[in-house]
Amino acid sequence: MRTLDCFKAYDIRGELGVTLTDDIAYDIGAAFAHCLSARTVVVGGDCRESSGPLKAALSRGLVDMGVDVIDLGMCGTEEIYFATEHLGVDGGIEVTASHNPINYNGMKMVSAGSRPLIPDAEMAAIKEVAEKRSFVMAAQKGAIRPMDIRKAYANKICSFVDPIKLKPLKILVNAGNGAAGPAFDEIAKQLAAAGAPLEFIRMDHEPDGTFPNGIPNPLLVENQPRTSAAVVEHGADFGVAWDGDFDRCFFFDNHGEFIDGYYIVGLLAQQALLAHEGATIIHDPRMIWNTQEIVAELGGVAAQTRTGHSFMKAEMRKQNAVYGGEMSAHHYFRDFMFCDSGMIPLLMVAELISTTGIHLADLISGRKAKFPASGEQNFTISDPTAALKNVETALASEAIEIAYSDGLSMDFGDWRLNLRPSGTEPLVRLNIESRGDPVLVQNRLAHVISLL
Repeated sequence: MRTLDCFKAYDIRGELGVTLTDDIAYDIGAAFAHCLSARTVVVGGDCRESSGPLKAALSRGLVDMGVDVIDLGMCGTEEIYFATEHLGVDGGIEVTASHNPINYNGMKMVSAGSRPLIPDAEMAAIKEVAEKRSFVMAAQKGAIRPMDIRKAYANKICSFVDPIKLKPLKILVNAGNGAAGPAFDEIAKQLAAAGAPLEFIRMDHEPDGTFPNGIPNPLLVENQPRTSAAVVEHGADFGVAWDGDFDRCFFFDNHGEFIDGYYIVGLLAQQALLAHEGATIIHDPRMIWNTQEIVAELGGVAAQTRTGHSFMKAEMRKQNAVYGGEMSAHHYFRDFMFCDSGMIPLLMVAELISTTGIHLADLISGRKAKFPASGEQNFTISDPTAALKNVETALASEAIEIAYSDGLSMDFGDWRLNLRPSGTEPLVRLNIESRGDPVLVQNRLAHVISLL
C-alpha cells in the first residue's frame, strides 16, 4: 500500500509533483466524502498557480462520490470556515500552502459547523481511505456551482468592532500578493459605509501566484523590512502583514517595529475579557507567562492546550472559551465558529488604540519588558526526539517543573523554555522567556542551542 506523506498532524502539506499531485488531490476529495458521509462541501483555494488544478482535482473526487460542491473560487481559509457554517454544509476544504515555499501546496479541512477534524481519528481515516483508494463511486455524480459569499463574510468580520468607537487611524496593510487583498477590500468598504474613519495604505495588494515580492511569510526576518519601512514612510499608526491564506496576521507598531505574536495574544485576551467578564482564554504552551498574568489580572481563566489549530479549536469548544491565541499569530474567536481569523485582530487592535489613545508601541513595551522572549528559533534536526531528550537531561537538575503535553516544557522559576517538533514542517522550534531579564533570555538561548 502506498503512503501519503502529505498528511501532517492536522493539515495536508506536500511538495508538488512529489508528495502532492492532482491524482492525490482527487483521492483526498473522494476519501473526505466517504469518511464524512458528506452531501455538500464548500471548496476554495489561495492564489498559488498550483491551487486551481489541485482544487479542480479535489472537486472531481468529491463530485464522483455524489457530493455537491460549492466553489468559492480564490479565497482565504477563514472564508471557507465562515461559508461552511453560514451555508450549513457538511464540510469545507481550502487548497493552500499558506506560507510554505512556492513548490508546495496543501489543504485545510473542516467538517460541519467548521469543526476541526480529529487528528487521530477523522484525519487518520481519510488518510487510510485515500491511501487504499477504498471508496466506491456514487451511482449519481454531484454538481459544482460557484458562489460568492464575501459580502456576508465581511459583514461577520465587521461585527467584531463598534465603528462608533473607532478614531481616525492610518493603517498599512500588506497582503504579500496572497489572497488577502480582495477580501480586505470588501471589509474596508463595509467599514467605510458604517462610518469608520480608518485610512488604509495598501501594499503588495494584488494576488499574484508568482509572489514577486517573496513568499507571503511575515515571520521570516528577511520579509519584515519592506513592511517596516512602509509603516514609517507613510506615518501609519500601525501595520499588518498577512500570510498567503490570511488566517494569520502580523503586526508592526507605529515605529515600524515587528511585534512578536506572543504579545498580541495578550492584547487580544485583554480586549476579549473587557467585553466578556470572567471568560476563558485558551493559549498554547510555547510562551505563557504574559498571557496568564493579563488574564488573571482581568479576572479571566487561562487554560493551556497543544499547539495547532485542531487542538486549539477543540479545547475552545470544550471550554466555551471566548478567545484563543497562539504565538504563531493564529487567533481564534468563539463568535467566529471558534475558528482563526487574520482579519478580526486588525479591527480589534484598531479599536483598542482608538479607545485607549495609546500607540501600539506603548501598549506593547511594558509587556515586553516584563516578559522578554527569544522569539521562535527553528532548527532542522534529523532526530528531534533525541534532541529534546538531550536538552532535558542536561537541564533537568535545574528545573522546578517539566511537562510533555506539547514537546518539552521546562520551568526554571526565572526563565522557561518550550522545545517541540513542528506539526507541519521538518523543524524543531525553540522558545524561551524570562521574568524581566532579557540578558538571561539570550544567555539561556545560546546554551540551549549549544545542546541542540
